Amino acid sequence: MKKIDQNNILIAGFGRSGLSCARFLKNIGKSVTITDQKDEHAFAEYIPEIKELGIRLELGHHSCKTFENAEMIVLSPGVPHTLKPILRAKAENIPVIGEIELASRFISEPVTAVTGTNGKTTTTTLLGEMLKESGLDVFVGGNIGTPLIEYPAGKKKSDRLVVEISSFQLDTIQYFRPDTAVLLNITQDHLDRYDNFDAYVKSKSRIFENQKKDDTAVFNGDDLFVRSISHKVKSSKFFINPKIEEQGIIINYNNLILESGKYSGIKFDLSKVKLPGRHNQENMAAACMAALASGGTPEGIQSALNNFKGLAHRIEYAAVIDNVKYYDDSKATNVDAVVRALESFDVPVVLIMGGRSKGGDFSVLKTLIQQRVRKLILLGESKHEIMDALGHECRNGAEMAYEMEDAVLRAKRAAVSGDVVLLSPSGSSFDMYDSYARRGEDFCRIVRHLAGKS
Repeated sequence: MKKIDQNNILIAGFGRSGLSCARFLKNIGKSVTITDQKDEHAFAEYIPEIKELGIRLELGHHSCKTFENAEMIVLSPGVPHTLKPILRAKAENIPVIGEIELASRFISEPVTAVTGTNGKTTTTTLLGEMLKESGLDVFVGGNIGTPLIEYPAGKKKSDRLVVEISSFQLDTIQYFRPDTAVLLNITQDHLDRYDNFDAYVKSKSRIFENQKKDDTAVFNGDDLFVRSISHKVKSSKFFINPKIEEQGIIINYNNLILESGKYSGIKFDLSKVKLPGRHNQENMAAACMAALASGGTPEGIQSALNNFKGLAHRIEYAAVIDNVKYYDDSKATNVDAVVRALESFDVPVVLIMGGRSKGGDFSVLKTLIQQRVRKLILLGESKHEIMDALGHECRNGAEMAYEMEDAVLRAKRAAVSGDVVLLSPSGSSFDMYDSYARRGEDFCRIVRHLAGKS
């Protein structure tokens, strides 16, 4: 492991991972400064602790001088690595890493890492449960909620770490090496942050960058962009729905079947699984494959599959009103996630869309809108953009709403018995809410209130 030799370290971004990094670095004797463009009011609850630790704060702006005076810079995932002060620091040969890279330099236990445009959190959580059911002591974290740096900061040791990794976190790795790495899918996302789609694909591919020949790489064989990356990877490869000459796991209705290689003949039954949709079958197949490679047992993996109920705000059932089922898919923050959600239902859908656009192409939804959507209800910053792209594709047209309650009431009026009302926004929540979870909670609160009155 390559340790941290530098003493004067700047943390850019006062989010959860930034705060965790600051605590860790201060506790190992480093001089630490945190900078963030938000002012001190945004972090009022943490400032007393930071001052007590002796960590310097520079809030309300980013100073190029502060970046250039640092011996190392640690970026939080929300801070683009293309900001002017960061580029100037790089030009001065100042190392710039992220929280994942920092943590990895203090971890000796094996790591299983999961990335992809969609399904990362579901797959990571399920994978962690599979290994726990197999008798392993597992730390689950990363982009999923608990920063990876909290593992070396703690005293408890695990048999294996299972981590969700975003493209933003992969942008700033150097030596980070998972011995098992999973790439679920790649579709248009974060084009507001990357120069183009190719740059986003390249970022995702970095999860395999430091793997060795005996490590394991798990790919979605049905995703062309994932396949394009697999050709360049030197570790042992396993595919979801492999070709004849490949090792991997086949999705066959309600069964997952391992074919060829050392896991050949192992089967998993999905008949008791409560997650709808082909995309969730792909996520489960990836989790099974990665769990086996990470020391999981077939019995433990099957037990986790049987008991896993899914995660909040991911095509989550909310209530039924007048024989219309309402589902919260607030985590659908890109266009492809909406595609996957619509493909999960075989009844007409009244679709609530809209949020802060991330640069995706709404036109890819045209056929599904024509075939499966009874009516579109649009809200948020992107509602006019979606109306222009899709409003005329829907059999009963589209309406604009002004807030979530208005959207739900319009959807309720449009739906008929047997339909589904689906919140699947296609954009981030930051135009109206501080997180996708708050957006989903608001939707569910309104729906359940209406259900109680019906």
